[in-house]
Amino acid sequence: MASQRDIRRRIGAVKNIKQITRAMQFVAASKLKRAQDATLAARPYSEKLDEVLADLAAVLSESDHPLLGGGRENAKRLIVLITTDRGLAGPLNTNTIRFASRDILEHPGDLTLVTVGRKGRDAMRRAGVPIEAHFAGFGDRPAFADVLPLARLITDDFLEGTYGRVDIIYSRFMSTLVQRPEMFQLLPIRPSEDTEGIPGHQFIFEPGPAAVLERLVPRYVATRLFQAVLEAKASEESSRMVAMKNATENAEDLIEDLTLSYNKVRQSNITREMIEIASGANAR
Repeated sequence: MASQRDIRRRIGAVKNIKQITRAMQFVAASKLKRAQDATLAARPYSEKLDEVLADLAAVLSESDHPLLGGGRENAKRLIVLITTDRGLAGPLNTNTIRFASRDILEHPGDLTLVTVGRKGRDAMRRAGVPIEAHFAGFGDRPAFADVLPLARLITDDFLEGTYGRVDIIYSRFMSTLVQRPEMFQLLPIRPSEDTEGIPGHQFIFEPGPAAVLERLVPRYVATRLFQAVLEAKASEESSRMVAMKNATENAEDLIEDLTLSYNKVRQSNITREMIEIASGANAR
């Protein structure tokens, strides 16, 4: 059985950990509000962009822009995997990496990765999946300009014929308690399923549909990447807040158990000392 001193040390260590996890919980909660507001504010813009592309697709053919093409058979596939740079985010990274690994196993072929976030890069390196490029996380406040180099790299390689398809795998923010890994086909561009029933000619394009498409398509690629980064950031802060809250509660339970054990050992020591005192008095 552990001594009183050992138990006191363990209680002190757990209390220190509890203070750290509680502080991290509050920090994540403050960041979550900002990340959640940014994510929800960007969604209508992304959805409206899908709607405009759906209308353009109704009046133009796939030959009007190479990014609208049907892809190239037997061409390499690129996956953009978005995870976090830091850990202590609960099962968020594990679920996203497992989702990506399962998709890679189910669709074998010539593929490579572009990783955003250190956790995904490290996991895929251990798995032996080829990584074409790596981008560090974009901080606590991602900006649209941060994703432009990534969007330019992907777009240029696709236009050069390096890749026949580009997918994004990220964690979509559903609620504070739910973050779901998802995959979205970025290139060749396919308007989202929500816009399939939209008829053509609901917008008037000036100077013309082809000119609008030429300017809109690169913007669409960057916007979709930016939306995925925002979703992943909100998911990260939400998952970290919940994980640190659970860790704090577990620390409190452990402190209670250790305190109970301490009191039992202390009571046992007091009882033993009283028995020794009584036995010495009787011996006289």
